[in-house]
Amino acid sequence: MKLEGRTILITGGTSGIGFELAKQLLARRNVVIITGRDERKLAQTEAALPGVQTLSSDIGKVDDIQALLRRIQTEFPACDTLINNAGFMRNLNMNQPRSLTDVTQEININLNGPVQMVQEFLPHLKSKPNALIVNVSSGLAYIPFPLSPVYSASKAGLHAFTRCLRVQLKGTKVAVVELAPPLVETKLSTDGFESEMKGQKGMAAHVLAQKAIAGIEAGKLEVRPGLSNVLYLMSRLIPSLPFGQMAKLVRPAH
Repeated sequence: MKLEGRTILITGGTSGIGFELAKQLLARRNVVIITGRDERKLAQTEAALPGVQTLSSDIGKVDDIQALLRRIQTEFPACDTLINNAGFMRNLNMNQPRSLTDVTQEININLNGPVQMVQEFLPHLKSKPNALIVNVSSGLAYIPFPLSPVYSASKAGLHAFTRCLRVQLKGTKVAVVELAPPLVETKLSTDGFESEMKGQKGMAAHVLAQKAIAGIEAGKLEVRPGLSNVLYLMSRLIPSLPFGQMAKLVRPAH
């Protein structure tokens, strides 16, 4: 599947992986629309990526998702590609008190958001001759990270959902791809983890975007760059080993 000459919607495209995907997909003669919640960041992205289209939208809100579809149908009716990229990750200690709505924020954005986006956009995408859905999960969908229990659960859930969605859409004109990034050098994966990660570096976001595009164009249904593929293989063979190593980063409960 060539990622050229398409009309592509990327959620959470103002930074990190979403920004790099937008940048590289623009260079391949695609129409690229990105969403975000922060108007200032959307404006900065427009300035940094001439030609990108921006729409303010929060995938954590059902009303925003419904309004986003209406705008896409009106302003970008040729849209044939949805990249569910928006998400966030926290260093979350379950021993500390939190409100019940706060503790599940990552599920709301990382899992509920993509599921609701797919449900809302699917009739539109099915009307296109060669549509594509890309769900951005994580290598932590295969081996969870004890420092981020809710994030890990949300990405494992998105992995399961994507596999099931692919089966259900078999025979339609909509392809379903999962992109499972490893640790990437973005604010999402570094903020809040400085003391535990001790300077460990991840894959550069522009390299991840290159590998993602190459994998999709090669026809891969699951794109697992770098360490993500290692985690996938170890999850099949010796899952206790990498999980045990990551568990050592967790501080004892107080």
